[in-house]
Amino acid sequence: MFRAMKKVVVVTGASRFEHLDYLYVNAGIMPNPQLNLKALFSGLFSRKVFHMFSTAEGLLTQDDRVTTDGLQEVFETNVFGHFILIRELEPLLCHPDIPSQVIWTSSSNAKKSNFSLDDFQHAKGHEPYSSSKYATDLLSLALNRNFNQQGLYSSVVCPGTVLTNLTYGILPPFIWTLLTPLIFLLRFFVNSLTTTPYNGAEALLWLFRQKPEFLNPLTKYHSATTGLGSNYVSPQKMDLDEETAEKFYQNLLDLERRFGAIRARSLDSPSQK
Repeated sequence: MFRAMKKVVVVTGASRFEHLDYLYVNAGIMPNPQLNLKALFSGLFSRKVFHMFSTAEGLLTQDDRVTTDGLQEVFETNVFGHFILIRELEPLLCHPDIPSQVIWTSSSNAKKSNFSLDDFQHAKGHEPYSSSKYATDLLSLALNRNFNQQGLYSSVVCPGTVLTNLTYGILPPFIWTLLTPLIFLLRFFVNSLTTTPYNGAEALLWLFRQKPEFLNPLTKYHSATTGLGSNYVSPQKMDLDEETAEKFYQNLLDLERRFGAIRARSLDSPSQK
């Protein structure tokens, strides 16, 4: 995976271009999502109903797996692969006189409680998607801390609750048909129910028009939709701290070095000659 990625970057990136203005990073695999029906129905009849639909907290669990690279699949896809990509593109992204912007698609489901530096791949938990999205929030903060002076800026957005093939795979189609009127009713109270990809892209378009050096690295920019269907951007402060972000960044660098050493050994082995 990483060898092929590096080859693509070298051929199509550094050899053809001198600078990248924007890099939109989005991966959100959620393997084998399982809906907690008990949490859903108990939440529908509680004071937490709006919070539940805003964040999906406690509603979904996933069964992760280990890839052929020896990493947790969700972490490798949603976080580490993009980290490697950014590392390869640093020469194109870092120009102090011409700012560049990395924009991550995060989630309101990025919960601090589901992330641990001791298990940043979330091998021991059951909410790897939430953990991976919190990890991208941390990585974005670390990129700002380490590269702002070199012209690289990083921001995170949340598209809200968008009904796509991913969400349709969680429940049978007829359940979504029954829930649709409720979703549109709740949108008068829960502005994160954007429902369509067009609405969910609002924050992405808004960031495209901003000067990245004036954005707050601790803010997540949420796409939001009113009950009457008007779109707007809702900035919300993230529950992050720079110390944890920097430690996580160093862990990713260590992991990158480990894979670099493994790749070098494989290229030097007799079977490869």
